[in-house]
Amino acid sequence: MTDPTDASADPQTSDIPRRGFVTRALAGLVGAVAGLVPLVTGAAFFLDPLLRKKSAAGGNARKDSEGYINLRVTADALPSDGSPQLFKVYDDVVDAWNKFPNVEVGSVWLRRNDQGEVAAFSSICPHLGCAVDYRQSDRDFYCPCHTSAFDLDGDKKNEIPPRGMDALDVKVKDGNGIWIKYEKFRATIPEKVVI
Repeated sequence: MTDPTDASADPQTSDIPRRGFVTRALAGLVGAVAGLVPLVTGAAFFLDPLLRKKSAAGGNARKDSEGYINLRVTADALPSDGSPQLFKVYDDVVDAWNKFPNVEVGSVWLRRNDQGEVAAFSSICPHLGCAVDYRQSDRDFYCPCHTSAFDLDGDKKNEIPPRGMDALDVKVKDGNGIWIKYEKFRATIPEKVVI
């Protein structure tokens, strides 16, 4: 008589340990895949801002590789008498995982001198950060907050502001188009410090 507990006696019962191994191996593989999905998704979520900065660096037609922003205006459109014109500056703003395309980030004064050269000035007063306006009657820039005044070259006309208006780098390229390097500077100090 054969012993019922002897697995070698019945050929069908000898496959049970192997089937158990295959089942456990498949369960472990499915568990590993199921664990990797949230891990890879989480890693992609946290690395997204770094990857987005790299991919967006050269893809924006409004901004060149050196950081100059296209104002979508030509030098010929500026008055030839040297009167300044105010233009809004738009750029893509990236805040960690959020990208806000074509947002107004500030404004600049543009003027063309007698030689046809274009000058750009920040519209932010270096005294306390108010908006600088242009007075046609006096042909100067004027800050109404604390009566700071500047000539058309951006030099200060009184002792109220700590420095002249903040000039911005300008390029005229692509068939007369104006590109500027838009930066903001710290107010209340005599030095021009980018913030």
